[in-house]
Amino acid sequence: MNILIITDAWHPQVNGVVRTIATVRAELERMGHVVEVIGPDRFRTIPMPTYPEIRLALGAGRRLSSMIDALRPDCIHVATEGPLGHAARRYCLKRDIPFTTAYHTRFPEYVRDRMPIPLALSYAVVRRFHKPAAAVMVATPSIEQDLRARGFTNIRRWTRGVDTDLFRPEGRTLPPLLQDLPRPILMYVGRVAVEKNLEDFLKIRDLPGTKVVVGDGPARAELQAKYPEAVWCGAQHGEALAHHYAAADVFVFPSRTDTFGLVLLEALASGVPVAAYPVPGPLDVLNGTPVGCLNEDLRHAIESALSIPRDRCREYALSFSWRKSAEQFLANLRPFT
Repeated sequence: MNILIITDAWHPQVNGVVRTIATVRAELERMGHVVEVIGPDRFRTIPMPTYPEIRLALGAGRRLSSMIDALRPDCIHVATEGPLGHAARRYCLKRDIPFTTAYHTRFPEYVRDRMPIPLALSYAVVRRFHKPAAAVMVATPSIEQDLRARGFTNIRRWTRGVDTDLFRPEGRTLPPLLQDLPRPILMYVGRVAVEKNLEDFLKIRDLPGTKVVVGDGPARAELQAKYPEAVWCGAQHGEALAHHYAAADVFVFPSRTDTFGLVLLEALASGVPVAAYPVPGPLDVLNGTPVGCLNEDLRHAIESALSIPRDRCREYALSFSWRKSAEQFLANLRPFT
């Protein structure tokens, strides 16, 4: 089958949406499908206000239509609610073509964290975007329940996986920045942006060991200047990222807005227990399994997670498969030819 994915989040961006699409694409291609991804890299772009690392496509409508016509896909998946997503939605509605969407990001909460816009208004806009979709794919039961309560329909589950060959606990050399640090190493991995709520972790005083931040983003300069006692490693990729995970003693995830949190699985696959708030994402990934501690008192969660055996975390992560994720995605698609 010829599958077209249209997304506003694509390389060179580094985030969970990009990793999910790229990994599922590779799995689908291994299954014999042809997968084309159209992202902002094919268009003239401008930086997103408050987040210049994200580029937004300009004037994509006519050119995107020509690209879709030339590709002649069997099905179209619209991954994001940005300019390309809206242009693809218009294309499909104008031609009465079925399409699917995904709810990767709690966009209304992200907007609220940056601008004084009521959640109800933002959710109304996002609900309108997804309403015509033949299926709206979500990663977890908590997000599905929340969206249904807000009037979303046609929801289908699309889980996530983890590369357990790359992310593993054994056979690692400590990255140079992490050598000789006081233990335990309390690590955050992800974007350094306001919606990730990283300061909740950084402002906790008198924790044992060392706080380590792996990642980059628009809030890094401000937070690094405010919390110089933390070790700031910048963005890491591939084996280097895996080495950082494996060096940690606890993975701290202070976000309250993630729909899943791929980094949680990557940490667990590396044998690192999780400390987080009891909110959608962590609640669904851990699913009541004792591989982390979820508590509204983040200090308590961190201190409790230190006693969790690493092998228990690794064993739990082995149950997550990107092949299962790709098969679920495939089953949710709506062919139109």
